[in-house]
Amino acid sequence: MLEQILEYDTQLFLYLNKLGSERWDALWLLITQEFTFVPLYAILLLLIYKSFGLKPLLLFILVIAVMITFTDQITNLFKHTVQRPRPCRLDELANEGMRYIASRCGRYGFFSGHSSNSMAAAVFGGLLLRNYFKNLIFILLFWSFIVGYSRIYVGVHYPLDLFFGFAFGALTGFAFYKLALYLKGRFIVS
Repeated sequence: MLEQILEYDTQLFLYLNKLGSERWDALWLLITQEFTFVPLYAILLLLIYKSFGLKPLLLFILVIAVMITFTDQITNLFKHTVQRPRPCRLDELANEGMRYIASRCGRYGFFSGHSSNSMAAAVFGGLLLRNYFKNLIFILLFWSFIVGYSRIYVGVHYPLDLFFGFAFGALTGFAFYKLALYLKGRFIVS
């Protein structure tokens, strides 16, 4: 059963990966870069500041830093425990026409750190700001899915890597959102 699921995952990866073309490669390489969205993060922090003030912002920055560190470390723990090779490591996929355009190919890929971190940030930020910007969460979720797809496009993750990364990121973002509200209520007088 698991082998069949992994085979479907590989076939879906190849289909989605082969949708790419040289014309769009530069855009997807830009999207997959970790620092491309620093302006988005700065805007989110500005919105949090405008919505909550300075003291809550400082608390939320601390919670966000712990959340991203937690998400990243758990992702690495899974990668090194499961040890599923990335598609860019497999010659048989290259022989089937896989497009590999990333600058580097890590060793293991289950599950995707890009998808877990971007989803955690999207859920956390979207929930935190939903009373002020009700549609922001949908924009952030769309952004997270685009970041995730970029990992298939450049040839370094399977769809299941993204699915489990998104799921873990959503749970983490929600848990840290609840933690942030608790800490704000406990330590910051309104």
